[in-house]
Amino acid sequence: MKKWGILTACILLAGSLLAGCGSKPSTEGSTAAGEQPASGKTIVLGTSADFPPYEFHKMVNGKDQIVGFDIEIAKEIAKDMGAQLEVKDMSFDALLGELSTGRVDFVISGLTPNEERKKQIDFSNNYYKAEQAVVVREADKDKYSTMKALEGASLGIQKGSIQEDIAKTIPGAKITGLGKISDIVLQLNSSRVDASIMEKPVAEAYIKNVKGLVIADAVPDYKEDGYAIGIKKGNTELVNQINKTLDRLKSENKIEQYVAEASDLAAQK
Repeated sequence: MKKWGILTACILLAGSLLAGCGSKPSTEGSTAAGEQPASGKTIVLGTSADFPPYEFHKMVNGKDQIVGFDIEIAKEIAKDMGAQLEVKDMSFDALLGELSTGRVDFVISGLTPNEERKKQIDFSNNYYKAEQAVVVREADKDKYSTMKALEGASLGIQKGSIQEDIAKTIPGAKITGLGKISDIVLQLNSSRVDASIMEKPVAEAYIKNVKGLVIADAVPDYKEDGYAIGIKKGNTELVNQINKTLDRLKSENKIEQYVAEASDLAAQK
């Protein structure tokens, strides 16, 4: 895509999905959900809101809002606690640090509870599981039909993510680590990188809104336990409270409902 095409795609995408999970301070991009409860209590969520349909920016009724199925889950957690939800948008690789220092109370951002992260923070029970996907330019779809074909390729990857771990296992891969999925998409569309590895729902949301990108036939062989909510180490009370809400949402089949609704919203221009 030529320069003006890239700029146009960026503007269109920014209006519907993107908004910054870059290296800005975590207080930027904050938003509140719901009315102030009688208790006056506030619970602060940390997230990286460029991850549709999990969490992303969207113009709703003329106002930029952070939406997505993770956000709906967070709202239910706050409701069950009788608290107001405050959402802080930040770079994905800053989330664990913000949680550990207490600047946010919990983290929801497509977070996989791997062993390394478990050393730093506590996790709720798992609430969702997704596949991985390889995103490439449409012209290169046949070129990257297997993971072996990615050997030696340049990959745009979100820093601090599970996808970064996957990319490091690919022989000869040249990894460009970026904080925002939106920046990875621009790098890919402008041929600065050959491919990217993303969560499949995230990849599907982006390719619906950016022309020239597709999901390749290559499928990362990565076994994971799914996604969970991050809580500061030792905060057993909050872990139990969040698990109680997750159990309720699962019993009511609400999570699948939230996923479907958020996926539809992400696909809208």
